Amino acid sequence: MNHGQTSTDVILIGAGIMSATLGTLLKELAPDWNITVFEQLGRAGEESSNEWNNAGTGHAALCELNYTTERPDGTVDISKAVKVNEQFQVSRQFWAYLVQHQRIRNPQDFIMPLPHMSYVRGEQNVEFLKRRYEALSAHPLFQGMEFSKDPGKLREWVPLMMKERKGEEPIAATKIDSGTDVNFGTLTRMLLNHLKEQDVDIRYKHSVKKLKRTPDGLWELKVKDLSSGVTQRHTAKFVFIGAGGGSLHLLQKSGIPEGKRIGGFPVSGLFMVCNNPEVVRQHHAKVYGKASVGAPPMSVPHLDTRFIDDQKALLFGPFAGFSPKFLKTGSMFDLITSVKPHNLLTMLAAGVKEMSLTKYLVQQLMLSKEQRMEELRDFVPGAKSEDWDLIVAGQRVQVIKDTVEGGKGTLQFGTEVVSAVDGSIAALLGASPGASTAVHVMLEVIEKCFPQQLEAWKPKIKEMIPSYGLSLEGNPELFQSVHQATSQALGLSEAKPQAVSVS
Repeated sequence: MNHGQTSTDVILIGAGIMSATLGTLLKELAPDWNITVFEQLGRAGEESSNEWNNAGTGHAALCELNYTTERPDGTVDISKAVKVNEQFQVSRQFWAYLVQHQRIRNPQDFIMPLPHMSYVRGEQNVEFLKRRYEALSAHPLFQGMEFSKDPGKLREWVPLMMKERKGEEPIAATKIDSGTDVNFGTLTRMLLNHLKEQDVDIRYKHSVKKLKRTPDGLWELKVKDLSSGVTQRHTAKFVFIGAGGGSLHLLQKSGIPEGKRIGGFPVSGLFMVCNNPEVVRQHHAKVYGKASVGAPPMSVPHLDTRFIDDQKALLFGPFAGFSPKFLKTGSMFDLITSVKPHNLLTMLAAGVKEMSLTKYLVQQLMLSKEQRMEELRDFVPGAKSEDWDLIVAGQRVQVIKDTVEGGKGTLQFGTEVVSAVDGSIAALLGASPGASTAVHVMLEVIEKCFPQQLEAWKPKIKEMIPSYGLSLEGNPELFQSVHQATSQALGLSEAKPQAVSVS
C-alpha cells in the first residue's frame, strides 16, 4: 500500500552512532534544515553501536598493537597510531562542546576514564613493546605512558592477570591512564534524543526498500513502515547511508558509479563475559594483546573492563565467527545478494587471496568453550570456566575492493566513505576504529558533500572542534589545551577506583 510523499532536506538511514553524529553536526551548522531519520529496528543504537556489540574502547591507539608496525630496520612506525589518536581527539572535542552547551548531559553515562594497556609474552615481543613504548612516549600525544617487565609492578597494574601466573617466560606491559571506555549505545541514544528535541523526524521500524535519483536531482526513497505495512515515498536533497552492515546493499541500490566494484565480507564477533562480580572487581583496565601469527587485525585479543547500565563488567575476546548475514538482525542471503556482475571478479579475487582468513574463521568456529578458556588463561591464568559466559557481539562487514597497492579483491580493515561525485549521497562502509572516529569521519562527509556551505560553516566547526584544520602532532601546546579542556568537560580528570589487589 502506498500513501503520499514527503520532502525534506536531509535523510539519514540508520539510527546508529554515525547518523546520530552527522545529524547533530548538521543541526549545529544549519539549524533550519529539515532532517528525517529512518531506522528499521525499534530504537536507536541497536546494531553495531549497541554497547554489547562492540568493544567500547575509545580507540586512541594507546594500547592497540596493530596500529604500530615494525620496519625492516627494527624501528617502530607510529604514523597510524598518531592518526587514530588525532581522530579520537576530534570526537572528544565535539562531545565536550555538546556537554558544555547542554545538548547532552551526564557524560559519565557514556564515557569513563580507564587505563589502556598493551601486554605481550616472549623475549622478542617484550623487545618490540619496549621499542614501541620508546617511540610513542616521546610523542606529545602519548605522554604519560609507562613500560614495565617487572612482575611486582605488573601485579600493581593488573593483579588478576598476575595471580597464579607460573613459568619463567618474559612478559611486559605498557600502561597509560588517559584511556577511556565509551558506551556508544548510550551516546547514540543521547544524541538522537537531543535531535528529537530539535524537531528532527525520527522514524523507527521503517525500512528503506529503494532509492533512486529523480530528474530534478533529488533522491526519492521508498520506505516501508514495518508496523503498519504502509509504504511511502520520501524525497531529499542529501542522503546519508549509515546503516552499518546494511549500507552496502543500499549503496548498490542507489546505482551511483562510485558504489561499483565494492564487495563486503561479514565477520561476527563473540566475547566471553565474566559472571562473577568478585573477579570483575579485581581488574580495572583495557588490556590489548598481540594477534597470533596469521590472524587478521580484527582478532587482537583483549581483556576489557566495561561500564554498562551503571555496572562494571569484564569481557574477553573477540573470537571470530562467521554468518552470511550483514547485520545481526539481517538475512542469511545478505552475502550472496551483495554479489553483482560489477563486483563478481573483485569478490572472487578476494576469495582466492584470503584463504588464510577463511581457514582462521573455520578454526575459530570449531573452538569449544574450553579452548576459548585456554586463550583467556593466557591473560587470566586462574580463570574458571563457570565464571565466564559466551555472548554473540555485532556483525562487521569488511570492505573488499580493488586497490593500487593490493590489487584486485583487497580486503580493507578500516572505515570508508563512498560518495557521489556531486555530493548528494554518501555511505559509510567498514569497521574499526569506527565509532571512536565518528566525528572525524562525519566531518569528512560534510567536506565532501557540502563544499558550497563549508567556508561559511568553518567558524562554527572551529568553535565546536578547536583543533579543526590543524595537526595536534605539530601543536603540542594546542593538544595539551584541548586534552585538558575535554577531560574536564567530560569528567575524565578525577581519579577512579582501581582494581582490588589479590594475593
